[in-house]
Amino acid sequence: MKDQAKIIAALLVGAAAGAALGLLLAPEKGGELREDIADYINDLVGTAKNKAQSTASHIKEYGTDVVDKAKSRFNGTVSDLYDRGHDAVDAVKSKAKDVADRARDLGEDAVNTVKSKVKGTADDLNDSVQDA
Repeated sequence: MKDQAKIIAALLVGAAAGAALGLLLAPEKGGELREDIADYINDLVGTAKNKAQSTASHIKEYGTDVVDKAKSRFNGTVSDLYDRGHDAVDAVKSKAKDVADRARDLGEDAVNTVKSKVKGTADDLNDSVQDA
């Protein structure tokens, strides 16, 4: 423990000696040195602010671009779905019309067949009645 205390004391003495030498050998007075340090720190803070604002601006632009692309894709997808829905409705209408036309044609054929059979039967009955 005595060794650790000696090491700590030596470090403190060395730090104090270094600080004293720094102040003695500094080319400027203390006030001027503090001003230079303050200016340097202010420059660093200004540079950091500018970079932060620039980065925020780039992030905002990127976000806007992403939103615009998403809207465009969404609108394109909605438009495609609308077109497909319209096409499906048109196809169903066309098939329903075809089925209705076929049913009408079959109905007309059935009616004509029945009429023909009824007329034939009526003719046969008329002939039977006249022969009798």
